[in-house]
Amino acid sequence: MAQKATIYKVDLSVSDMDRHYYETHKLTVAKHPSETDERLMVRLLAFALNAHEQLEMTKGLSTDDEPDIWQKSLGGELELWVALGLPSEKLVRQSCGKAGKVAVYSYGGRTAEMWWDKLKGSTTRFDNLQVTNLSEDSTRALAGLASRAMKLQVNIQDGEVMVSADAGMVYVTPVEWKSALG
Repeated sequence: MAQKATIYKVDLSVSDMDRHYYETHKLTVAKHPSETDERLMVRLLAFALNAHEQLEMTKGLSTDDEPDIWQKSLGGELELWVALGLPSEKLVRQSCGKAGKVAVYSYGGRTAEMWWDKLKGSTTRFDNLQVTNLSEDSTRALAGLASRAMKLQVNIQDGEVMVSADAGMVYVTPVEWKSALG
């Protein structure tokens, strides 16, 4: 019998001084049976970094043709495609053709560095692609904050991120490997 997703209830308060965005999002997040706490928390961090009233979690791992997070315009156009981990060159290429902007949040330490070394040459033509790396230490520390009912406060200022919860506080410094133009 197939395992079912685990449901997480998250109150995500975002104070993004860089984008002047201040809002609380009440999220119900399904954690796929194969998803780790680390990946779940990276997903929540990516949501906070791109927070917008129309940003949505998708089916994620359970479907191949959707990103982990997306933002659609009121007219249904795909404005933002957010992917986590180390997507294939084919997936990056396809998503850049589908969305106005594509944001990839890689993590995994040396594995992520090797992935980017292999991929970066083929991404120069994608002006709408942003690739951001999250350090292995910070994503592992984020995993320690995971619980089924979370109240997360995410403060973003000058590119630095502080994530706090009842279980503690984690500082994250996202490193932009490729920036999107415009």
